[in-house]
Amino acid sequence: MPRRERVMRMSVEQPMWRALAGYRVLTMFYAVGLFATAYDRFPRPGVAVAYYCVLFVWTLATLPRVANAASCTRPFLVADLALAVCGILLTPVADAHARIAAGGPTLPSIWTAGSVLAFAVRGGWRWAAVASTAIAVANLVERGAPARDTVHNVILVWVASIAIGYVVEVARASERTLARALEIEAATRERERLARDIHDSVLQVLAMVQRRGAVIGGEAAELGRLAGEQEVALRTLVLGGLVPVSRVSTDAADGALVHHADEHGGQDVHGGHEEGGDEPVDLRTLLAPYAGSRVALAEPGAPVPLPAAVAREVAAAVGAALDNVRRHVGEDARAWILVEDEPESVLVTVRDDGPGIAEGRLAQAEGEGRLGVAQSIRGRLRDIGGTAELISVPGQGTEVELNVPKHAKNTKTEKHEKRPREGRGGGVAAWARGKAGSR
Repeated sequence: MPRRERVMRMSVEQPMWRALAGYRVLTMFYAVGLFATAYDRFPRPGVAVAYYCVLFVWTLATLPRVANAASCTRPFLVADLALAVCGILLTPVADAHARIAAGGPTLPSIWTAGSVLAFAVRGGWRWAAVASTAIAVANLVERGAPARDTVHNVILVWVASIAIGYVVEVARASERTLARALEIEAATRERERLARDIHDSVLQVLAMVQRRGAVIGGEAAELGRLAGEQEVALRTLVLGGLVPVSRVSTDAADGALVHHADEHGGQDVHGGHEEGGDEPVDLRTLLAPYAGSRVALAEPGAPVPLPAAVAREVAAAVGAALDNVRRHVGEDARAWILVEDEPESVLVTVRDDGPGIAEGRLAQAEGEGRLGVAQSIRGRLRDIGGTAELISVPGQGTEVELNVPKHAKNTKTEKHEKRPREGRGGGVAAWARGKAGSR
C-alpha cells in the first residue's frame, strides 16, 4: 500500500488562548486579594463583595470560552467587556472618593486587560481598538477627570492590545502560508513517488514499443510513433509540465489550428477562451498540443502570461511554422520550439532540421500567391505589435523567431528575411543543433 503523506497543522493561536485563560484566573485572584487587603477602607464593602462573587464565578465558568477562537463568540466577548466596564463604574459606589482621587485601583483592577486581550486574540487589532476604547471611557468616567496616571494606564492598554491584535493577524497569515507550503510539499513528494513508479513501468514500455515499431516498420511503425507521442505527453505530466489538451491538426490552406470537433464536442482548441478576450492566459498551455515524438517543446518552469488574443495569435503562428516544416521537409522532420520569458517580451523560436530555404524562395512564393509566411506568421505578429524573423541557411535548417512585447501595441512592424547572424539566433541554432545531433 502506498504511504500517504500527513500534513500536520500547527496552531500559533492556541498558546495565546492558553496564556489568556491563565491571565484571567491570576488577575481575578489578584483583584480579590487587593480588595481583601483594603477591606476596612471601603465605606460600602458589600457592593465590592457582590461584584467579586460574580467575577469569581464568571471567570471560572467561562474558561472553556477562552479555549479557542470558535468558543470565544461575539456575545461572550460583549458580556465579558460589559462585566469589566460595570466593575469600573461601580468603584465610586463601593470605594471612598479620596482613594479614587489618590489613584486607587478599580474593582476589577488589571482583570479588565484580559477582556480587551480576548478581543485582540479573537478579532485582531480593530476589535482590540474598540474594546480598549470602551475601557478607556469607563476609566475616565470613574475618575471624573483625566488624571495623569489614568491617561497613562489607558494609553498603555490601548497600545498593548492593538499591538497584540496586529501580531495575532500576522501570525494567522503566517500559519496559513505554512500550512499551504506543507500541503504543497506533501503533494510534491507523492508526485515524485508516482513519477518513479511510472518511469519504471509505463514509460519504459512505451519507449520499447516506439523502438521496436520503428525497426519492424509498416503498421508497427505507426503504432510506435503513437507510443512515442504518449511517452512524451506522460513524461511531461509526471515532470510537472503541461500536457497537450487535445489532439490538433493543421489546416492545409493557412496552417491555422483546427480542433477535432467530432472528438471534443466543438470546444475551442485554445482551452475555451473566447475570441477577443483580454484575460491573461499561459502561453505554454496553447503550445503544449504541438509537443510530440517529432516536436520538442522547451518552456520556462513558470507560467508565461499573455493577453488571450495575443497568445492565440502566437500559437497560430507557431502552428503555421510547424505546418511549413511538415509540408516542405516531410512528416519525419524534427522540430524544436523554445519559449523564453524575458522582462519586456516573450520570444518563441521554432527550428527544424530540414535542408533550409533557398535564396529568394520566399519572394518567389509570395509572387506565386503563397502567403503562408507573409500572412500566417509575419502578418499575425505584425497585427499584435510583434515581429517575426525567418533565418535560413541551405543545409542547416530554418529558424522562425517570434518576438512579442508583453504589453504589445498595435504597431505595424515587419522584418523581412535575414541572413544568419550572431547573437540570439546563433544561440538558438546551437541549442537546436545540439538537440538534433549530426545530420
